[in-house]
Amino acid sequence: MRLYITCVIIAILAALVTTSPTPRLPDEVDVLANDALANLIGYERSHRDLNQTCTLRNAAIRREWGSLSLIERKKYTDAMLCLMSKPPKLASKDAPGIRNRFDDFVSVHIRQTPTIHATGNFLTWHRYYTWAFEQALRNECGYDGYQPYWAWNKYAHDPINSPLFDGSEYSLSGNGEYVPHNATPIAPITNVPPGRGGGCVTTGPFKNMSVNLGPVGPTLKIPGLKPQPGNELDYNPRCLRRDISSYVSMRWTKTSDVTGLIKNYTDIGPFQDTMQGNLTSGDIGVHGGGHYTIGGDPGGDFYVSPSEPAFYVHHAMIDRVFWIWQNRDPETRRHTVAGTITMFNDPQSRNTTLDDIVDLGGLVEPYRLGDLLDTTGGPFCYTYA
Repeated sequence: MRLYITCVIIAILAALVTTSPTPRLPDEVDVLANDALANLIGYERSHRDLNQTCTLRNAAIRREWGSLSLIERKKYTDAMLCLMSKPPKLASKDAPGIRNRFDDFVSVHIRQTPTIHATGNFLTWHRYYTWAFEQALRNECGYDGYQPYWAWNKYAHDPINSPLFDGSEYSLSGNGEYVPHNATPIAPITNVPPGRGGGCVTTGPFKNMSVNLGPVGPTLKIPGLKPQPGNELDYNPRCLRRDISSYVSMRWTKTSDVTGLIKNYTDIGPFQDTMQGNLTSGDIGVHGGGHYTIGGDPGGDFYVSPSEPAFYVHHAMIDRVFWIWQNRDPETRRHTVAGTITMFNDPQSRNTTLDDIVDLGGLVEPYRLGDLLDTTGGPFCYTYA
């Protein structure tokens, strides 16, 4: 069995090295991921279900953005642009601002934000949502890869010059042009100093992108950018703006932040609460850290944040950290949930249960929450490198 585990891990690492334009050595988070995979292999072998169609032998492997070849990166961004060019499926009189298939996903997140953050379904809802987006890329736009993730810690010291945000055609576009702007309020007692951006993104594949919905809770304060009245789903076209911040990344998404989150908590409640941060104390966690590393509009707006193309690589990393944490003890951690069904339990509400239904508002079929806790079960069949 040890030989089998070793061979699987070596095969994954070899794939990363041979496809990467700039091979990266494993860091401490990667080591934890390899350990989690070894645990998962052992668990699968001892709990083998002959009727299960997904196994670790045929599961898709989600990989880090910097490990993708330049061609693979461009295929991903081309598929996102494809979704932005396709007609919507969820536009209605209640959501007249939806203009394309990409906006369909944004509209669902706007509607459901109060019941999918600081709740017991935060991790499973966003896991299913990110998977649904991946399926749309593959099934509707011919993408032949899988959802990549943004390993925040690898680039925390200099995110602007990372392969995600360097502004090349193989990135997710660069920082916004510099315009004078405010410090970004990210918690009651925490402000992020203005960075070198704040203006429209003018480089890379999303330089001409239109953000169509919101804003709802903008943190960037510039003339003309204010919350929409009503249900925030009217048509409000504007450019993609960013203010990429190493101030944020070096405080909340460095390697010690990620490894501490994975290692220090054995129960799902404290783990997910720490991941999302304690806003009253000024701690925004790795979840807020990823969002506010990007900042701008809509990256700094929790409701409309899926309009930011980097949302999905960020939430794939959230899911990867969750996957690593779960598979440090797969016997118990893939069958547990904690928290209520309203944000910060306001208004007070019942506890989340494994039998709750996760409904993505028409993007995909509703699914039982307890069946979304295993990335090789339920609707899923993937792991992480």
